[in-house]
Amino acid sequence: MTTTETGPVSVGHGRRRRSVGSEVGGSRALAWLLVITGAAGLPASWVITIDKFKLLEDPSFTPGCSLNPVVSCGNIMKSEQASAFGFPNPMLGLVAYAMVIAIGVGLLAGARYRRWYWLGLNVGTLFGVGFCTWLQYQSLYSINALCLWCSLAWVATIVMFCYVTLHNVEHRIIKVPEGLRKGLLEFHWMPPVLWTGIIGMLILTRWWDFWTG
Repeated sequence: MTTTETGPVSVGHGRRRRSVGSEVGGSRALAWLLVITGAAGLPASWVITIDKFKLLEDPSFTPGCSLNPVVSCGNIMKSEQASAFGFPNPMLGLVAYAMVIAIGVGLLAGARYRRWYWLGLNVGTLFGVGFCTWLQYQSLYSINALCLWCSLAWVATIVMFCYVTLHNVEHRIIKVPEGLRKGLLEFHWMPPVLWTGIIGMLILTRWWDFWTG
């Protein structure tokens, strides 16, 4: 090991390589989680996008996931909220979930990313989970219908956000009090479980008469 003005340099196989100490990798568990959650959200976005186009071509088209008055993807797709940015929302998912899969595959291959990259991923997942939360509220209390594919994307995004945040807290990319950091690392499963459980309870109580009728 030698030292230069720019920092430590390791020597191997006749080449000098700069240290990657400023870069952070991810565990195989996190890599697989990103691949799996991305792979869950991507087909959900794909199916909804295809059905949306079919609905535009034929207003009488009934999506396969429209099972009853409550679980009705068609009502969701016809709503204004389904095109919040002027185009079908799932088209965002096609891009975002594909990027998450690519990041996960990169980690499996040994990729290491700089601090700004991890923070960018965290901001992206924060936007995703915030947007999903808004869609959940609209679905339950404004549109009055539920989409199963959307629900799959919601859960995938929540799990994704929780564990990307956990990774950044663990590696002190996001700094929190040490007691909170240790608690999150020990009970890492609790935030996503409680979060999805609350959504499940809201869905159950919102249409309680329908489920129990």
